[in-house]
Amino acid sequence: MSETEQRLDIWLCRCRFFKQRPDAAKAVTSRGVRIDRTGLIRKSSKPGATVMVGDILTFRKGRELITVRICALPERRGPAIEAQACYEKLIETAENGTI
Repeated sequence: MSETEQRLDIWLCRCRFFKQRPDAAKAVTSRGVRIDRTGLIRKSSKPGATVMVGDILTFRKGRELITVRICALPERRGPAIEAQACYEKLIETAENGTI
């Protein structure tokens, strides 16, 4: 992997959407993640799928539907403030449709 791309499960864990990498991998495998890269949308159920800065991810965490734009690829799982600087939250809805 180069500095311009990162595994999906690692990115989700380092950005604190999941507490541990196996949790992120399990969520990706069971529910899948939609990756929008420059207008090309694909659904991946592979934790090893690569993500890059500028990608838009849509995934479920519990009952929430989360859509984020990747702004940076973190080198480690740091504090929440550091993790939040790595993405821009676009949409977050619960199953009942509230925002």
